Amino acid sequence: MKSLRAWLGLDRTGAAGDQPALRQILDALDQLPADRARFLAGFAFLLGRVARADDGVSPEETRAMEELVAKQGHLPVDQAMLVVGLAKTSTQLFAGTADYLVAREFAATATYDDKLALLRCLFAVSAVDDAISIAEETEIHRIANELKIDRADIVSARVAFRQFLPGLHASSEEKS
Repeated sequence: MKSLRAWLGLDRTGAAGDQPALRQILDALDQLPADRARFLAGFAFLLGRVARADDGVSPEETRAMEELVAKQGHLPVDQAMLVVGLAKTSTQLFAGTADYLVAREFAATATYDDKLALLRCLFAVSAVDDAISIAEETEIHRIANELKIDRADIVSARVAFRQFLPGLHASSEEKS
C-alpha cells in the first residue's frame, strides 16, 4: 500500500490529510490486500486515461468504469465507486509521467489475460456514448502498446467495437 500512496504523491506527511476524499478512498483500499489494491488502482487509472482522453469524463463513462471495476475486480459496487473516484482524481492530478509509470507497473504485475480484459474494458468505456473518438482510440492504442499487448489482440478487440469507431461506422453501414 505504501507504493500506491507514493504513486499518488501521498507518502508525504499530511498530504492525504489535505484531501479528505483521497483519504476516504485510501482507507477503503487499505482493507484490500496491497497487491490487489495496486492492481485495481492501476486498472481504474488506465480506464480513467481513456475516459479523459477527449477532455472530460462523462457521468456515463464514470458509471461504466464503476461497473467494469466491480465486475473485473470482484468488488462490491461501493468499493468500485471509491476506486473509480481515486482513478478520476489521480488522472486529473498526476497525468503525464504517471500515465507511463502506472501502465509500466500494471504491465509488470498483470497477467496477459488481465491485460486483455483491461483492453476490452478500455474500448467499452470509450464506446459508452455510442462513439469512440479519435483521441480515445489513440489513448487505447498507447496503453495497449505500453502493456505490450500483441497487435493481433488489439485488432481483435478493435473489431469487436468497430461500430463505434470513427470512419468505420459509415463504411460498415454501406456494406449492409
